Amino acid sequence: SFYNIFQKYDWPNPILSSAANTTTRLNGKSGFKMEGPYDYTPPSYWTIDRKFGGAFGFNSETSPGPAVPPIESLKQFIPADHLWPIDDVWTFHAGIQEFAGISHFVSALNQRYGEAKSIEEFAMKSQVMGYDNHRAMFEAFAKNKYQTATGIVQWMLNNSWPSLIWHLYDYYLRPGGAYFGAKKANRPVHLLYSHDDRSIYLTNYTPYRKADLTATVDVLDFDLHSLMHQKIKVSAAPDSTKKIVTIADPAHLRSKTYFVKLRLHDQAGAFVDDNFYWLSTQQEIFDWNQTDFAKTPLLQEGDLSDLNTLPKAAVTATAQIDTAQRRGDIRLTNPSNALAFFVHLKLVQGPDDRELLPILWEDNYISLLPGETRNIDVEFPDAVVGHDPIRLTVEGWNL
Repeated sequence: SFYNIFQKYDWPNPILSSAANTTTRLNGKSGFKMEGPYDYTPPSYWTIDRKFGGAFGFNSETSPGPAVPPIESLKQFIPADHLWPIDDVWTFHAGIQEFAGISHFVSALNQRYGEAKSIEEFAMKSQVMGYDNHRAMFEAFAKNKYQTATGIVQWMLNNSWPSLIWHLYDYYLRPGGAYFGAKKANRPVHLLYSHDDRSIYLTNYTPYRKADLTATVDVLDFDLHSLMHQKIKVSAAPDSTKKIVTIADPAHLRSKTYFVKLRLHDQAGAFVDDNFYWLSTQQEIFDWNQTDFAKTPLLQEGDLSDLNTLPKAAVTATAQIDTAQRRGDIRLTNPSNALAFFVHLKLVQGPDDRELLPILWEDNYISLLPGETRNIDVEFPDAVVGHDPIRLTVEGWNL
């Protein structure tokens, strides 16, 4: 048996007997779990759940499910006469058995953000869903690391053909909302919001102590009136996580949607991290007894449909592009009085606005408060670059 072979040769390396929660004679409990979920799961699940796939133990295989690609990719692999409404051609690019389609995701999107009336609206709302859900999953495990959570593996990184589910970037190497939500959650030094108790945590993935930092926490109602503004001096031990403040219950608000903006700066005032949340006073209610391999159904969804009534915002942008070094510096400013929500940047080239891919954005799908400015780095080392000028395009939820 394997057990006797390992004993005979005094095998020196750790052996993980299974990716699931199993026990063997050789090394006892595996230390892993593989309880799902694999289908749509709202952000609060990961910190609330204590029994299935939530942020405890080592989840060796899980995800919030569908990661519908951006509109540009959808138009590449779905024929024009099947783009809208969703039909069986879409199903062909999902999974099999209980994953043969994205109906659970679509139903949640319609409830959570309002029913999409076009492919463009559906694609944008899908990026918002993918961003929020994947960020929450990784942030929950970061918040609980070394307390109840020891690790997580995202199912999956990417797909071998054009797909609607289970990836952080798609077949065309185009990053969507899921990619940038995951990237935000895994920043080396990071402020995050915990959905279970409305607390703010500081996480440090680096092996170095981070001292003399200032965390700024702003809670805003839907009209951007301040509900909380607090600056807190913080520090972080190497590879650590700690709670720094808790936000009051916003249940009294007129609108169901409110916002949390987090900023982190060093002693010199230089940017370290930021994070922006759109939250609902209507909490998700889970039907835990109906949990299966794929998901936990919901008895009530969160309601973020107020976002459909955001006033129009304007964003100004400048781009310094160095084609020789294949990189650029982008500066975004919101000079308007409205929130510029989920601003998406692309670099394009040629008469057909061909997007430069693959590309490495420092950040994307960015929300800017009135008067806010962000500087974004971008690299396109492996992209095919022609002789035409490279142009920056800026779009967003309410631009």
